[in-house]
Amino acid sequence: MIGMLVGQVEAVDAAAVLIMASGVGFEIRMPAAELAALHAGQEVKVYTSLNVSQDAITLFGFLSQAAKRMFLQLQKVSGIGPRVALSLLSTLPPERLARAVADGDAAALAKAPGLGRKGAQKIILELKGSIDLDQIEVGASASLPHADTGTMQVIEGLISLGWRAQDAELAVHSACEDNGIVTPIAAKDVPRVLKLALASLDRGR
Repeated sequence: MIGMLVGQVEAVDAAAVLIMASGVGFEIRMPAAELAALHAGQEVKVYTSLNVSQDAITLFGFLSQAAKRMFLQLQKVSGIGPRVALSLLSTLPPERLARAVADGDAAALAKAPGLGRKGAQKIILELKGSIDLDQIEVGASASLPHADTGTMQVIEGLISLGWRAQDAELAVHSACEDNGIVTPIAAKDVPRVLKLALASLDRGR
C-alpha cells in the first residue's frame, strides 16, 4: 500500500494533483482547499490512501495525517465511500469536521455535495464519541508548513457561506490573477481576496 509520497508538484487542477516521486507521476485526488495550497514546482509530502474498486484504482491524498485519519474514519460509516468522505473534507477542514460530529451539527455536514441530511445524521450517530478531537486539531494545526494557508482560509470562508469548493477555488485564483495579488496569499491580503472572490461569485449567479 502507498501510505505517503514525497515529491514535486507537476500540475494541479480542480480535482487532483500530479506529483513526480522517484521518477513516477502519481495522480492524487485531494480536498479542494488543499489543492488550492499547491503549485507547480513545489516540494510536498502527501499522506495517501489507495482505493481499489471495480471501476478504478484511485489514490487519495492529504497534506496532514489528521485529514487522512478523518478520511479513513468517515468510511467506517456504512454507506460512506471515499468520494463522499473527500467531499466532506473539501467542505470542512478536519478539525471543523470533527467538531461538527462531536457537536451533532448535521447542518454543517449536510453542506457536502453528495451527502444530504440523512447521511449527515448517520455519520454523527456512528462516529460521535469515537473521534479523538484533540488529536485531530493538533495534527491539523501542526501540518502544512509550506502550504498557502491564506488561500485555504479564503476558500474555507467561501464554503462556509454556502459556495461549492470547486467554485470557491476558481474564484480565489481568478481574484488573485485579475488583481495582481501574489500567492501564497499573505495574511493581510486574506480579507481583500475574500471580498473580491465573493463579488466574482455573486456576479456569476
